[in-house]
Amino acid sequence: MSRFDLPRYLRQFEPKLLTVMREGYGLAALRADAVAGLTVAIVALPLAMALAIASGTTPAVGLHTAIVAGFLISALGGSRVQIGGPTAAFIPVVFVVIQQHGMGGLILSTLMAGLMLVAAGLLRLGTLMRYMPQPVITGFTAGIAVSIFSSQVKDALGLEMGEVPAEFVARWQAYAAHAGTLEPAALVLTVLGLAMILGLRRWRPSWPGFLIALAVCTVAAGALALPAETIGSRFGDLPATLPQFQLPRIPFERTHELLPSAFTIAFLAGVESLLSAVVADGMTGGRHRSNAELVAQGVANVGSALIGGLPATGALARTATNVRAGGRTPVAGMLHAGFLLLFMLLLAPLMRYVPLAALAAVLLVVAWNMAEVEQFRNTLSAPWGDRIVLLATFFLTVLFDLTVAIQVGVVLAALVFMVRMADAVEMRTEAEVPPDDEAAGEEGFAQRAHLPDGVEVYRIGGPLFFGVADRIGNLLDGLPQKPRVLILRMRQVPVIDASGVHALRSLAARCHRKGIALIISGLQAQPNRVIAGMRLEKAPGEVYFASSFEPALAKARALLAERPRDAAR
Repeated sequence: MSRFDLPRYLRQFEPKLLTVMREGYGLAALRADAVAGLTVAIVALPLAMALAIASGTTPAVGLHTAIVAGFLISALGGSRVQIGGPTAAFIPVVFVVIQQHGMGGLILSTLMAGLMLVAAGLLRLGTLMRYMPQPVITGFTAGIAVSIFSSQVKDALGLEMGEVPAEFVARWQAYAAHAGTLEPAALVLTVLGLAMILGLRRWRPSWPGFLIALAVCTVAAGALALPAETIGSRFGDLPATLPQFQLPRIPFERTHELLPSAFTIAFLAGVESLLSAVVADGMTGGRHRSNAELVAQGVANVGSALIGGLPATGALARTATNVRAGGRTPVAGMLHAGFLLLFMLLLAPLMRYVPLAALAAVLLVVAWNMAEVEQFRNTLSAPWGDRIVLLATFFLTVLFDLTVAIQVGVVLAALVFMVRMADAVEMRTEAEVPPDDEAAGEEGFAQRAHLPDGVEVYRIGGPLFFGVADRIGNLLDGLPQKPRVLILRMRQVPVIDASGVHALRSLAARCHRKGIALIISGLQAQPNRVIAGMRLEKAPGEVYFASSFEPALAKARALLAERPRDAAR
C-alpha cells in the first residue's frame, strides 16, 4: 500500500506567483505586467459597474468585487495570466437571489460557494471539470446571454417602470406594458454606444472600446443635456474609499434554502475559471494548476463576500486582453486590481454622470459575445442526443432556473451517453461473424462448422454496464437449439460494472437450470478484477474461466467428454 505523499499533495496548490518569484522576476517583467494590468483595468472598469447594475446592486459593489477578488485570484491562483472578477454568467442567479433574499442572501450564497470551491480544490476535483458535456456548456451559456439581453431592455430604452421581474416571460410582459414610456434620449445613447463599440472593434481593435464608448456617451449626454438616467441619478455618488469589511444581516436560517444557488455559483465559477485557464494556456504555451485555481477561486469568493461583494471567477475576455497586452505573470492581475482601486479613488466623482443606457450598450455586446452563436449553430448539426441536451439546457436556463437547467442538462447528457454506449456493445454468435472481421482480434473466430457439436460461442464487444446488462439474460433465447456448453468471449470487453457481473451471475444460474456449462474467456484486467472481487466463480452452476479462446475450446471438449449427451438436462 503506497504512503500518502504530503509534500507532493501540497505542491499542486502552490500559487503560480511563488513559482514566478522562484524563477526570478525583474524590472522588464514588471514593466510588461504594469502595461498589461493597466490595459485590463481600463477594460474592467466599465464592465464591473455594468455587471453590478445588471445583477441588481450598485456600481460600487462591482468595483469592490473586481478589486478584492481580482487581486486574490491572481495572487493565489494556479494560472500565470488569469484575470478574475465579476462576470456576466452570474447575472441571472445573482439577480434572483438579491430579489428574493436581499444582499444578505447573496453574501451567504457567495460565502458557501467559496467554501465549496476550496473543498473541491482540496479534494482534487479540478480535473473533473473537463468532463462537462459541451452541449450543456453551450446551452446554459447561450441561455445566460439571452437573460442578460432581456435584463437590459429597460435601461437601453429608458422605460419608466419599477423593478424588472426576474422571470423571463413576466419581464417581457412588463416591458410590453410600459412600452409607451420609451425615452428617445436613452435609445439614442444606446445606439451611439453600440456603434462606438462595434466600430472600434472593427477598425481599432486594440483600443479600449467599452471605456471610449462610455466616455463619448457621457460627454454627449452632458453637452446636449439629454434627459437620460445616469449612475448618479439612480445610485448617488460612488464612494471614493477603500473596500470595507461591512456585512448586512446574513440570513443563516435560510442556509438550506440558498444551497442550490450557492452550488450554481460554485459550479459556474469553477467551470468558467478553468475554461479560461485552458484557453490562456493555449495562448501562452503554459500549463495551469487546476486544483490551485479552484482553491484561489474559493478564497476570492469568500473574500468578496466578506466585503459585501458579488461572486467572482476567471474572466475569459479580460484574461485574453491581459495576454495580448503582454502580461505573463500573476503580477499583471494584481496590478489590474490596484489600477481599478486607483481609478475608483480618483474618478468616482465623474462616474455619476455615466448614462445607464451606455452601460446597457456594453452589456448588450457582452451578451452577444457570450451567446457564441456559431458554436450554438454547429451543435444543432450534431447527433440528435446532443441537440436535445443543448435545447433543453438553453430553454430551461431562459425560462426557469439555471440550477435546474444544469442538473437536467447533465442528466440528459449522461442518458444520451449511456444509450450510445449500449448501442456500441455487440453480442453475436460465432456464426454471425465473417471470417475476415477485423474486430475478431488476434485470436480469430472459429466458425460454427469448426465447433464441436453441442458447443455455442458468443462474442461480446464493448463495455458491459447496466445499460446493456439485460441483453445478457436474453442470450439463450436467441440460440437455435440448447447447447451443452456456452462460451462467452469477452476479450473485447474493456470494463464491467456491478450490473454486468449480476447479469453474468443470472446467466450462470439459468445455464445451470438448463444443464449448460458456462465458460468465460479472455477477460481483461478490469473485468477480471471486478468479477473476482464479486466472486462470480461461486455462482450456482458450472462457471469456468479461460485466458483465451483456445483453452476455452479445450475445456469445452473435456466437458463434453466427461458428460455424455444423455446426461444433459
